Amino acid sequence: MATITATVATTLLSTVTTSSAPAATTTVAPQGGILDGVLPNTFSTSNPIQLFIIQAGIIIILCRLLHYPLSLLGQPRVIAEVIGGILLGPSVLARVPHFTDNIFPTASMPVLNNVANLGLILFLFLIGLEVDIRLFTSNWRVALTVGLAGMILPFGLGCAIAWGLYHQFHNDPNTVEISFGIYALFIGTAIAITAFPVLCRILSELNLLGTPVGVTVLAAGVGNDVIGWILLALCVALVNNGSGITALWVLLVAIGWVLFLVFGIKPVFHWALRRTGSIQNGPTQGMIAVTILLVLTSSWFTSIIGVHAIFGAFLVGLICPHDGGFAIHVTEKIEDLVTVLFLPLYFALSGLSTNLGLLNDGITWGYVIGVIAVAFSGKIIGGTLAARATKLVWRESLTIGVLMSCKGLVELIVLNIGLQARILSQRTFTIFVVMALVTTVATTPLTKWLYPPWYQKKLDQWKRGEIDWDGKPLESSNQSDTLSQIQDTGIRRLLVYLRLDSLPSLFTFISLLGDENVTPKARSGEALDSNANDARKVSISPSRPLEVHGLRLVELTERTSSVMKVTEGDDYASRDPVVNAFQTFSRLHDVAASGNVIIAPEDSYARTVVEQASVQESDFVLIPWSDVGSNKDDSTTPFKAPVENRFSGKAHLDFIQTALSKAVCNTGIFIDNKFSTSSKVRPTLPRTISHVSMRSLKGAAIPPITDKSHTIFFPYLGGVDDRVALRFVLQLAKNPLVTVTIAHLSYIEGDDEIVGVSEGNLDSVSPESISKDIINTEITAQDSSLISTLQSSLSPELVSRVTFTKVSVTASSAAKQATDLAKESVGKNPRNAGDIVIVGRRHPKLPASLRAADQNNTEYDMQKTIGVFGQSMAMSELKASVLVIQAGGSGHAH
Repeated sequence: MATITATVATTLLSTVTTSSAPAATTTVAPQGGILDGVLPNTFSTSNPIQLFIIQAGIIIILCRLLHYPLSLLGQPRVIAEVIGGILLGPSVLARVPHFTDNIFPTASMPVLNNVANLGLILFLFLIGLEVDIRLFTSNWRVALTVGLAGMILPFGLGCAIAWGLYHQFHNDPNTVEISFGIYALFIGTAIAITAFPVLCRILSELNLLGTPVGVTVLAAGVGNDVIGWILLALCVALVNNGSGITALWVLLVAIGWVLFLVFGIKPVFHWALRRTGSIQNGPTQGMIAVTILLVLTSSWFTSIIGVHAIFGAFLVGLICPHDGGFAIHVTEKIEDLVTVLFLPLYFALSGLSTNLGLLNDGITWGYVIGVIAVAFSGKIIGGTLAARATKLVWRESLTIGVLMSCKGLVELIVLNIGLQARILSQRTFTIFVVMALVTTVATTPLTKWLYPPWYQKKLDQWKRGEIDWDGKPLESSNQSDTLSQIQDTGIRRLLVYLRLDSLPSLFTFISLLGDENVTPKARSGEALDSNANDARKVSISPSRPLEVHGLRLVELTERTSSVMKVTEGDDYASRDPVVNAFQTFSRLHDVAASGNVIIAPEDSYARTVVEQASVQESDFVLIPWSDVGSNKDDSTTPFKAPVENRFSGKAHLDFIQTALSKAVCNTGIFIDNKFSTSSKVRPTLPRTISHVSMRSLKGAAIPPITDKSHTIFFPYLGGVDDRVALRFVLQLAKNPLVTVTIAHLSYIEGDDEIVGVSEGNLDSVSPESISKDIINTEITAQDSSLISTLQSSLSPELVSRVTFTKVSVTASSAAKQATDLAKESVGKNPRNAGDIVIVGRRHPKLPASLRAADQNNTEYDMQKTIGVFGQSMAMSELKASVLVIQAGGSGHAH
C-alpha cells in the first residue's frame, strides 16, 4: 500500500512539474517590459499585440513607401502591396539571417492571419457594395457579349495550359490529390477573372468612364466578377468535399443560402433601412451594426458548409441597396480601416508565401511566360472580337480587350484561396502571382497608348460628323470681328464651373444674361402707370433662350467610395444639391439649364473643364475664383480668407492657368467680391454691462435687396481679348438693370516706354503657344476705330445706359489709371445688387517693368494667371467683382 501511494505521489508530482514548466516560460513575462530587459519584438501568446503592432507598422510603411513612386507611373496601390509582401517574404528579406524569426515568427502567424482574413471578409463585402447590378442590366446586350467572350476564351485557354501545369507540378509538396477536372476549373477561373475594383480605379483615373470603352468595360466587368466568384465557390466546394454527393449537397445548401438572402433577408433589411431613414439620410450607427452582423453571419455560414467565408460577405454586399447613396455611405464608414490596415496585412501574407527562388529552371520559366501569354491573349482576343461585334471601331475594341485583362487584387485573392485549399503548390502560386503583377502593371500604360485623349477627341468628332477619318473638318467658317458681329453675336451656350462658395454670385450673373426683358424698378417718387404694371407681370422669353450647363467637380481620391461616386455618376448628379439648386434657379430665369457632376483627380480639373466645354459646344466658359484659394469645395463652415491666401494657393493658380492655356472657347475668370450679397459682419459685444448678447443677434434677418441695379466698368485697350470682352459687356447691357461705363484707353503718341512684350512670356506654356498668343493679342488698326464706330451706332435703348469715355495713358501707367477709373465708376451705391469690372486678360504693349524680379510673388503669379489688368483690379480695394476674359482659339464666339 505504501509502495502504491509513493508511486501515485511521484507520478502526480512529475505531471505537475512537466505541465507547469512550459507555462512559466511562455505565458509569464516580466511586467516591466523593456525596462526588465524584454525585447520589444518578443512574442507572447498572452499578449500578441506587442509584436503585431511592429509587424503591421513595417508592412504599412513599406507599402506606402513603394506606392508613392509607383503611383507616379499610374500603377494601382495593390501593386505596391504585393511587391511589399514579396520583399518581406522568402524572396528577399527572409534571406537576411534571423529576420523571419524575429519579425514574423511562426508562432505569431495565426494572429496576423486572423486579422488579415477579417480584413479580407470586409473587403469582399466592399467589392459586393461596389458591384452595381444596374450597370449590367442597363447595358445587358453589350455586357453579355463582351463579358461571355471575355470569359469563355480565357477559360478554355486556361484549361489547356492547366494540363501541362497539372502533370508537371502536381507532385509538389503541400498539395492535395485532386482530379484534373477540378484543377482545370480552378486554373480556368484564375485566368478568366477580371479585377473589377482595380478596373474601376483605372477607368476613373484615365477619365474613361463616360466613354463607350468605359461603359462597355464596366458593364462586362460586373458580370465577369459575379460569374468568377461563383466558379471559384464551386471549385472550393469540390475540393473541400471528397465525395461527389457531399459536394452536391454543399452546392445546394449554398444556393439555398443565396435565395434566403435575396428573398428573405433583403426585403426585411431594406424595410429596416427605410424605417430608420438610413437610405434617405445616411446609415445610422445601429444599421451599420446590423449590416456588419449580416456580413459576419453570412461569412460564418458559407464557411461552415465548406465554401470560403469571403463568399458570404460578397453576397451581403450584393443585396445592399444603392438607392440614396446608401452603398457609398456604408463604404465611407469602413473603407479606410480596410485599405490602410487590413489589406496590406493580407497581401503581406501573400508575399510571405511567394518565393521567386522556386522559379529556378527553364521549364518553370517557360510556364511563367506561357501563363502570362495565355492570360493576355485570351482576354485581349476575346474582348476585342466581342467589342468589335457591337459596332465599336478596332482601336476601341482593342482597348476594351486590354482593360479586361487586368487581374489586380481579385486574382491574388483567388490564388491565396487556391493555396489555402492546397490546389496550388508554392511554385505554381508564385507563377500566377508573377502573371497577376505583369498583367496589372501593363494595363494602364497599354490603355494610355491605345486610347490617348487626342484619339478620344478625334473619334468623338468623327462620330458627330464634324471631321472625316483623316481629321479634316467637314465644315469650315471664317469669322471676323466686324461691328455687326460685335453688336449681334451673344453667348448662347454657357458652361459654368459650379462651386458652392460662388453659387450666389453665379446665380446673379446668370439672371443678368437670361433676363433681358425684365422691367427695371421704378425710382423712389416715380409712379408706375397701368401699362407698366402689366408689362411687369408679362414674362417675355427670348426667341432662343440661353443654354447653361453647370459642371460640378468632385475630387477623385484613392478611396473606393470616390470611385463608386464615379460609377454612379448619373444618380450622384441627380442628388447633388448644388446642381439641383443651379438648375432650378436657371429655369426660373428663362434659361435652359442642365447639370453634371464629374469625379476627377484634382490635377485634371482644368482638362475636364476644357473637355466639357468642347463636348457641350460652349460659346463661353465661366470659372469662379475660389473664396479660399483652394480647389476643394467641401467646406461646411465658410470662412473669409485673407487676400494673400486667396490669391496664393498654388493648386488653384495652376488650375486657372491650365484652363486658360488649353481653352477651346472664350473663357472668363470671375473673382467675386460679394456680388449680389451684402457682407455680414459678426457683432461684437461691449466690455461694459449690457443686455445685448451674441445669441440675441443670432437670428437677425438680412433685408431684401430693393435696388437690383448693377454698374459695369470696362477699360478697353485693344486686342482680341478686349474685343471679346466688349461683346460680352454689350450683351450684359441689354439687361435694363445694367448701366455700363466703357473707358477707351489710348496710348499717347510717341510714348517711348511702349515695348512689344507679350504677357504670354509669363505663361508656363510652350514657346509655340507664346508666339500664337503674341499674334492673337496684337492691337490692330481696327481697335482704334471700333469704339467710336460702336458709339455712333448704339441702339436707342442702350444709349442712355452705356457711357463712353476716352483716356490717354502710357504703357507704364495704364494699369494704375484703369484701376483708378474703376474706383470712380463702381462701388458708389452700396445698396445695389453689386458691380462688376470686366477686363481682357492679355495686353501685349504692357511693359516688362511691371514684372520686376524683386516684386511680390503673389503679384507675379496673379499677373501670370489673369494678366496685369486683372491682377491690378483683383488685388486692389475695389468694391466690385472682377471678370477677366480671354478669347479662345482665334477669339471668336463659337
